[in-house]
Amino acid sequence: MVDLESEVPPLPPRYRFRDLLLGDQGWQNDDRMHVETFSFFSPLNKVQVEFYMNENTFKERLKLFFIKNQRSSLRIRLFNFSLKLLSCLLYIIRVLLESPSQGNEWSHIFWVNRSLPLWGLQVSVALISLFETILLGYLSYKGNIWEQILRIPFILEIINAVPFIISIFWPSLRNLFVPVFLNCWLAKHALENMINDLHRAIQRTQSAMFNQVLILISTLLCLIFTCICGIQHLERIGKKLNLFDSLYFCIVTFSTVGFGDVTPETWPSKLFVVAMICVALVVLPIQFEQLAYLWMERQKSGGNYSRHRAQTEKHVVLCVSSLKIDLLMDFLNEFYAHPRLQDYYVVILCPTEMDVQVRRVLQIPMWSQRVIYLQGSALKDQDLLRAKMDDAKACFILSSRCEVDRTSSDHQTILRAWAVKDFAPNCPLYVQILKPENKFHIKFADHVVCEEEFKYAMLALNCVCPATSTLITLLVHTSRGQEGQQSPEQWQKMYGRCSGNEVYHIVLEESTFFAEYEGKSFTYASFHAHKKFGVCLIGVRREDNKNILLNPGPRYIMNATDICFYINITKEENSAFKNQDQQRKSNIPRSFYPGASRLPVHSIIASMGTVAIDLQDTSCRSASGPTLSLPAEGSKELRRPSIAPVLEVADTSSIQTCDLLSDQSEDEATPDEDMSSNLEYAKGYPPYSPYIGSSPTFCHLLHEKVPFCCLRLDKSCQHNYYEDAKAYGFKNKLIIVAAETAGNGLYNFIVPLRAYYRPKRELNPIVLLLDNPPDVHFLDAICWFPMVYYMVGSIDNLDDLLRCGVSFAANMVVVDKESTMSAEEDYMADAKTIVNVQTLFRLFSSLSIITELTHPANMRFMQFRAKDCYSLALSKLEKKERERGSNLAFMFRLPFAAGRVFSISMLDTLLYQSFVKDYMISITRLLLGLDTIPGSGFLCSMKITEEDLWIRTYARLYQKLCSSTGDVPIGIYRTESQKLTASESQISINVEEWEDTKDCKDPGHHRSLHRNSTSSDQSDHPLLRRKSMQWARRLSRKGPKHSGKTAEKITQQRLNLYRRSERQELAELVKNRMKHLGLSTVGYDEMNDHQNTLSYILINPSPDTRLELNDVVYLIRPDPLSYLPNSEASRKNSVCNAMGHDSREETQL
Repeated sequence: MVDLESEVPPLPPRYRFRDLLLGDQGWQNDDRMHVETFSFFSPLNKVQVEFYMNENTFKERLKLFFIKNQRSSLRIRLFNFSLKLLSCLLYIIRVLLESPSQGNEWSHIFWVNRSLPLWGLQVSVALISLFETILLGYLSYKGNIWEQILRIPFILEIINAVPFIISIFWPSLRNLFVPVFLNCWLAKHALENMINDLHRAIQRTQSAMFNQVLILISTLLCLIFTCICGIQHLERIGKKLNLFDSLYFCIVTFSTVGFGDVTPETWPSKLFVVAMICVALVVLPIQFEQLAYLWMERQKSGGNYSRHRAQTEKHVVLCVSSLKIDLLMDFLNEFYAHPRLQDYYVVILCPTEMDVQVRRVLQIPMWSQRVIYLQGSALKDQDLLRAKMDDAKACFILSSRCEVDRTSSDHQTILRAWAVKDFAPNCPLYVQILKPENKFHIKFADHVVCEEEFKYAMLALNCVCPATSTLITLLVHTSRGQEGQQSPEQWQKMYGRCSGNEVYHIVLEESTFFAEYEGKSFTYASFHAHKKFGVCLIGVRREDNKNILLNPGPRYIMNATDICFYINITKEENSAFKNQDQQRKSNIPRSFYPGASRLPVHSIIASMGTVAIDLQDTSCRSASGPTLSLPAEGSKELRRPSIAPVLEVADTSSIQTCDLLSDQSEDEATPDEDMSSNLEYAKGYPPYSPYIGSSPTFCHLLHEKVPFCCLRLDKSCQHNYYEDAKAYGFKNKLIIVAAETAGNGLYNFIVPLRAYYRPKRELNPIVLLLDNPPDVHFLDAICWFPMVYYMVGSIDNLDDLLRCGVSFAANMVVVDKESTMSAEEDYMADAKTIVNVQTLFRLFSSLSIITELTHPANMRFMQFRAKDCYSLALSKLEKKERERGSNLAFMFRLPFAAGRVFSISMLDTLLYQSFVKDYMISITRLLLGLDTIPGSGFLCSMKITEEDLWIRTYARLYQKLCSSTGDVPIGIYRTESQKLTASESQISINVEEWEDTKDCKDPGHHRSLHRNSTSSDQSDHPLLRRKSMQWARRLSRKGPKHSGKTAEKITQQRLNLYRRSERQELAELVKNRMKHLGLSTVGYDEMNDHQNTLSYILINPSPDTRLELNDVVYLIRPDPLSYLPNSEASRKNSVCNAMGHDSREETQL
């Protein structure tokens, strides 16, 4: 039989109590719980059969009204609860109205004084209660009558009601004592049932914690009330205590205080107290145990985010499969870095139990008041309701990148996104996906970040634009630019201050920065805004267009309604502007360059998110005036050329751009070039994409696809007989990618390196070093790209590395392997990658190695040198910055600053920033080349050579680029020499040679060819190295004196052993392996060492920043397809190379 407490549909709205007695045909038709109609068709007749699941009887209607229906049952139980409370109240009234009895006779226990009206009320309550109890017992009857009779509530009801009913027929029993106070337990029972019915009626699941607390409180109150009434009645033959004295005695007794001033005197009262204490010792611990268990479970699973809070407060929901402390802190620090988000609450919905470290962090007052942790699944509507997902301002769904099966992790993310979209269609979704082929399943999300797309695109750009990964990471992190300001190193101060630059937006007509440039060209606005305010305008968006254009070029005219995107230390709304008046001229130090070319220093003061910017003189000047002209040099007869001004409206004849639709290398090709260089390349869209959702990119392609056999680098076929990279005779150096599998994300590594705006003569051959052979679908996608090969091997094997051409490669990209991401200890997931890269670093010191790690904290182990004093100093600096609360404490690690290592987890902040800056993902995709929009520029770089040092400052370079090619510089990648050298174990200089050359050094051998603006000591042999040489010289002179040839032989052996350094041993090992494999050792650079240099990025440096030799300038170059070139000489201009002598002469005006 179906359980009577099970849920059934509610009664019809028109259903009333009279329908129980009179019946209603219309209601009876509605009472059919389920009707199944079967029609049997035949040529002669048609039969309809109806099946009823419930009997349509009077008993069933009563059962439906009193028990099954939630709302009517709730009303019945509420009425019953009120009756029990009324009976207890009548008992208290009877005790208070009763006059104290005289004497200590036992009859006082059995007989009481009860007035007639009070007796009438108690009889009425008893009749109603007994009738209700009998009726419910009848309706609940299941075939065993003793089960109904022996129930404790039924027994208590009989004890409290039957004596009053008997007294109706036997008036002498009207004053008989009846323990009516026991109705408090029936009231408790009715309250529990009423709460259950209430929760069922409103169809909400109340916390079990609330129910258990309610049961505990009601149990404790019932025990105290029973003890009070029992002792007061039994002491009628003793001290004759009143209710207050009995209450005092019970409280003192149950609290184990026991003053002893009030004590029971009669043995019945003493026995009753003993019984009540025994009951309390049994019942209360059970209740407390259940309460403690539920409390612990609640602490594990979290509570509920109340509907009232959701409607009055703002909150976002973070859905993750497993919550790690690093992920949590990155999210909280980045999310709450914005002032407008300080009032938001973060509700974390995670299916796993809270981690110990996470629990400890969430107990910090700063986070405990803002973060709510709920253990639950996003696939359950019940848990989404607990998190109030329908009222959330946003939902962030993050993938678990530490799983071996990343596809399975994406599937879980997709289901979570679908569940949230189904439950709360209006809630904005911010989704992180791992595999690009799964991206089309969540196109409905407002913002999507595909990890492998961004990862491989950044790794690719790192090969042609150094440290692109560091540039993007610093741009998407929120910082005030205070990092490194207390460091004694000048480069750390500059690097830390410039790292505070971020991308902001503002409407042009509302801006102080750009309002005056309405109707003028984009390059004019970008240059003059940087010259005047120190901000870098990088892109715009029309009001009626959703596409963002990065550097649309000089032909773009600014409108008042355009949205401007700029790079600055803070947004304009938080900036204060101060004009430099004549009265302050005396306080301004004289510039190094006199005359009209002098550029005042821009003071940028960052203080709690507010920047004070000193405005330059805004008076009108002649357009042809010598504002940035170079002063004449007396030592030279000829004056160097000046820089043309940036025109307000573009003059197409003065803009020199690249004709990238033509072949730049055809005119420069010579007859003796290799056959591979004379191949005809076409420009177009790749005919085959390995996954759905990839953005089409205009690329260099082959006219015919390469056979799959020719893509294998180390295997000869019928088309070629090459078996190693050296045999191909490539003109440009290789780019090698070491990965575990050829996933679809690797396609995004090839596309940016084969984009149409990269000159053909600068295309680097790409070699994929894969642990597992690629599938046919991937080969179909890459066989159309020129000079793309693959090889099955591993970076663990030196032979595989040599065959794929690592000895003459320009860059080696090491991708973190998926199989090592799930280690027993989280931070050990990078162990294999770090050790392999360290081996490459020692074997091939001149090789530029770019590494991806899972955890940013492991960057300190890259190119690890245990006794390097400079690395130890940087480690201390990192700890100090972390103590100051910096979110970018790892930024001063040399491998990260140089762009040689990055972690994809550092890009998680890109998704978090999109909540405030919804354009950040689009801008990042444009910078990385993942999206191409007609009219939008692309990221490239140029190198400062000796011929370019005449430009002198960053502001003059800005003007030079804007006036000649329309490029917009956004930063500088600078390389310097370290003040401190490496450890003593790495010093490998011959003692005699050092002694001979210590007094006469060739300045051409110095690492820095011109004075560095950030270091005062550029000595090639600092104090540490000098002491090491002195120690080695003394050691070689000491020792016992030997006679004749023996002493000379020992001395020679010592010198030979000293000359044989560790580097030479490693170089000899590599050469031996190359000879064994039949490879030529020509070109193997064994002693080129860049370990004593440091590189860093200056994002949007101040206009007066001095340019230095070998600086790499990041440029956003306008789309060459947006306009056609006007001169044949423009075809010679390179896109991403340094400005040589010829190109400098071409851009002169």
